[in-house]
Amino acid sequence: MTPPSRAELVAHLVRTGIAGHVDTPRQSNLRHFRRLCHKDPYYQFGLTFGHDWSFTEVLALMAKRCGVVADEGHQWGVDTIDPDRTVDALESVADRMREAVNERERVMFATGHPRNLLETYQTWKAALEEHGCEVVTGGAGYSYEVMNEHPPYRRVLIWDNGVGLVRDVGGAPRHSHHPFAMRAALRDLAERGEEWPQLVIADHGFAGAAGEVGISTIGLADCNDPALFLAEYEGKQHATVPLDDGYFTADYQPLTEFVLHRAGLR
Repeated sequence: MTPPSRAELVAHLVRTGIAGHVDTPRQSNLRHFRRLCHKDPYYQFGLTFGHDWSFTEVLALMAKRCGVVADEGHQWGVDTIDPDRTVDALESVADRMREAVNERERVMFATGHPRNLLETYQTWKAALEEHGCEVVTGGAGYSYEVMNEHPPYRRVLIWDNGVGLVRDVGGAPRHSHHPFAMRAALRDLAERGEEWPQLVIADHGFAGAAGEVGISTIGLADCNDPALFLAEYEGKQHATVPLDDGYFTADYQPLTEFVLHRAGLR
């Protein structure tokens, strides 16, 4: 497809709801902000923070970095993501990908949203690989138990065309916040004497765990996932892209192509 201009991409984001008025409800956002402040591991994505964030501070930062409504009195209903902030972050993604190509870096991709974002990551991965980057994987088959989620409760790390994700024991791809799979992948690389990736492009706990250990990391994050935005503020993420992460794969194709075009990979 022809890559969109910035104005066309902003219009697409608003039209689909990937940004603008989003489907992620305000009450979910505020609940997740509070759980992060209470240091709930499920919402920390494997990250630790140098500052003891209060709810008011998290909301203020999310209003600035993501574009949610800043008014604490807005407790219910629709919330927002600023599409210009989304495109600004995508431009940063493209610039970092171009740098990775220029330096022939080792890169890794992984997603906790395999039903929605897998194809975007696979497209970016293929472009970087075609232009000389080495795509690395590790820890395939690592498994762990989860609690307070829908059964079955065991998750297994797999690599689907070079992109990491977790599935359940029945083989179905699963949504995941946990950092465990990324930690296992990095541990496996170290144990085999291989270098870690120099760039990780991921989301949820995959991005959090990579940023926590100092890898240059790009994270995609919904407005109810504040951890990666805080990590970017504290210097543990290279960039965090605000977007609603629950749409159909095809809805993300224009932003996928926008990044590749700006990066000079198309």
